[in-house]
Amino acid sequence: MTDPIISLRGVTKTFGGGPTAFQALRGVDLDIARGDFVAVMGPSGSGKSTTMNILGCLDVPSSGSFLFRGVHVEQLDRDQRAMLRRRYLGFVFQGFNLLSRTNALENVELPLLYRGEPRADRHRIAMAALEKVGLADWWDHTPAELSGGQQQRVAIARAIATHPDVLLADEPTGNLDSARSIEIMQLLTDLNRESGITVLMVTHEPDMAAFARTLIHFRDGLVERTETPQEVFA
Repeated sequence: MTDPIISLRGVTKTFGGGPTAFQALRGVDLDIARGDFVAVMGPSGSGKSTTMNILGCLDVPSSGSFLFRGVHVEQLDRDQRAMLRRRYLGFVFQGFNLLSRTNALENVELPLLYRGEPRADRHRIAMAALEKVGLADWWDHTPAELSGGQQQRVAIARAIATHPDVLLADEPTGNLDSARSIEIMQLLTDLNRESGITVLMVTHEPDMAAFARTLIHFRDGLVERTETPQEVFA
């Protein structure tokens, strides 16, 4: 059995100090297998968003260990974490986070620009990513000229343009209607199965979580349980 791509051991996170300190995570143990599709669920304040911020190298644990591909991320400095984020992680957000005055192609090219890719390579890679999400013919449209579902597809194309090992999706269907939500979930499923991208998705919606292969439930700063959709809906 291969080692997990992500492993957390005894991870805590405390915000503030003294009598007003708040412990968001109280000793999280978690393993994510390479190539898995994981839905992270839990009530507000359960610690799931704090955990995702740590997994995305946007924050660091107060204590405990975080291994990514065998590397102790908690021991990296800010620049090293930024390098890991650019090279190995892709992000999809509920609000799309597209630049309003640039077209779809330029939005997808953005992380490649940060990586210093030459212009011709950026164009080729971004067009391939738009092709993968079914929007190659819409490359010259701005976000205002796209539907919500199309905007999220552009956001996914931007996230996969760097060929990440892990895609972190925070409520990716939260701003979409039911039909568009299913389209996005089917797209994420296809990317997971066909490209081998490990998907970590935060969601409050059980019908969206059902697309995943593993469900992780948070409560009170801890992993409450891990199960499969088959076990939930049996």
